[in-house]
Amino acid sequence: MQLSNQDLFLLFSAAFVITSLLTPLVRRLAMQLGITDKPIQKHKTHTTPVPYLGGLAIVLGTVVVTFGSSLVTNFTRPSFYLASTVLIPAILMSIVGLIDDIKQLGPWPRFLTQNLIALVAVSILVTTDTIGLPLGNVAIDFVVTMIWLVGITNSINFFDNIDGGASGTVAISSGALAVIAMFNGQILIAAMSTVLAGSTIGFLVWNKAPARIYMGDAGALFLGILIASLTIRIDSSDELGELGLTVPILLLAIPILDTSVALLRRVRRGVSPFQGGRDHLSHRLIRLGLRKRIAVLVLWVGSGVFSLIAVIVSVLGSGAGSSLVLFSTVIWILLLIFFLNTKDVD
Repeated sequence: MQLSNQDLFLLFSAAFVITSLLTPLVRRLAMQLGITDKPIQKHKTHTTPVPYLGGLAIVLGTVVVTFGSSLVTNFTRPSFYLASTVLIPAILMSIVGLIDDIKQLGPWPRFLTQNLIALVAVSILVTTDTIGLPLGNVAIDFVVTMIWLVGITNSINFFDNIDGGASGTVAISSGALAVIAMFNGQILIAAMSTVLAGSTIGFLVWNKAPARIYMGDAGALFLGILIASLTIRIDSSDELGELGLTVPILLLAIPILDTSVALLRRVRRGVSPFQGGRDHLSHRLIRLGLRKRIAVLVLWVGSGVFSLIAVIVSVLGSGAGSSLVLFSTVIWILLLIFFLNTKDVD
């Protein structure tokens, strides 16, 4: 299967249009059903109820374009199967999120269900040998992949704490991932990443500050496991070698930073990691004096810089790439230290 730049543009455009058109429809449905995010908890940053269910538009936009395009192009049967192995666990994860949005599941039932779905996804990845850079041991591959999928799924969910934060960041990361995948000849990964970028930007039209709709857990969990599955399938060039293991981390460096800061501060305060709070990067930036829109822009820029470094590292190989990875690691650690030492609460 080959894809031209025009094909990628069409995939992006289709996902963007479908998602942006579906979003106001699911917004109306959420309002009719009374499925809204009411600002009754201290960590909420909005002051009036905002409809949930935006995640349904993202899921439908991504799934319809991905599977629909396979019916009108020369997708091979193995490619269709590969797309299914990525999307089906993401759809199942979205269903869990949707139930949580409506019924408010407890943290442990939600976490255990996430692990069961991730277990299925990991089993497929390991048994079909579709991990981009296997570590040479099935048991280690299984454990590392499981940690990555569950970790990133929840990281994106945690990161969805400010208008446009998660949707914009996933759009940036998936766009960079599409470029890397094309460079490595992984056409299907490039196509799915392009569709994901289109869907998230289509939703961002409605989700940017002031948000008219939230994606809810149905959207955040879907995006989390999908971007985690796509990044771990990246098969870096031979010139990059083991340094390729850093590419997925660079692509998602800001959400990982956000989760690290929040969890470390909660552990330090003796608070449950599952408890919501105003201890994320967005909250800290706002407490530093930034307006909400500027805080989101800072997070997008940060994601863009680390994602650009991931692209450059993939192109340069292990020589100059090693220096960039080292530089990025130092910057990430300095950011971690900085945010850990900012004020937790007002």
